[in-house]
Amino acid sequence: MSNSATVIGKISYTNSWPVFHNFHPSSLKHPATMVSEVPAVLNRGMSEGSIHVGALSSFAYAEASDRLLLLPSLSVSSDGPVRSILLFSKKPLEEIADGIIAVTNTSATSTNLLKIIMQKAIGGRPQYISAEPDLDAMMEVADACLLIGDNAIKASWQNKGYLVTDLGEFWKKWTGLGMTFAVWAVNRDAARNKFAAVAEIAEAFAESKRRGVRDLAPIVSEAMRTVGGTEAYWYGYFRNLCYDFEERQQEGLNLYFRYAYEMGLLPQEVKMELWSHNLLTRVKE
Repeated sequence: MSNSATVIGKISYTNSWPVFHNFHPSSLKHPATMVSEVPAVLNRGMSEGSIHVGALSSFAYAEASDRLLLLPSLSVSSDGPVRSILLFSKKPLEEIADGIIAVTNTSATSTNLLKIIMQKAIGGRPQYISAEPDLDAMMEVADACLLIGDNAIKASWQNKGYLVTDLGEFWKKWTGLGMTFAVWAVNRDAARNKFAAVAEIAEAFAESKRRGVRDLAPIVSEAMRTVGGTEAYWYGYFRNLCYDFEERQQEGLNLYFRYAYEMGLLPQEVKMELWSHNLLTRVKE
């Protein structure tokens, strides 16, 4: 197995670009291929082991945490506003606590963050309906709607008169902690059987992140070309995000997983374990 190409999973969300932009599998010594897929396919591949290493949403990691190890110092996190996970509502959250909220079926991490906030912070039990990510259509059938990624960003540029709650900002004010939306992980079998390849990939991702954060210009240009918006918006957007995964980020994610487990959103408690060059390390509880 160790001689075959290592398969790397890539999430297409704009917020992960600074980590991926300078990452080129062709320049690695160990043969590797990168697959860019919708999150559901990546999540399944990482869990089953057909994708060996890569990025996945925090909640998808939690569901398969017994089969995965986290790569150190890589995440997509916010310490306050995240700017691309937004709840649009007709009234304040307290007034829609038992109303109807439309959510996109694309992100379990964000949807479950919303459920935790609505139940534990607001004390509500809204009804959630799944809908295509279209602000106007969602608001025709619901009191509020959750948009993520480029859909949320584009909707935030239009002033439709709705109240906008940034879930990253709400989480920070409520818990005092940041929130991690995506992580990088390696399948445990691959970590054992492809140790040298995984070590090289982990270092290449860390270096790509350093270069991406240091020089955002090409990433900003790409975002303007593909999504729209201004240079100032995208510099602000990327600089506001955090791509590290140190104790502070781990603490926020641990709390999110604990709440998700308490609410029955996760079937088991999550014990985060980090891959390292020597041995795996258990994240502090």
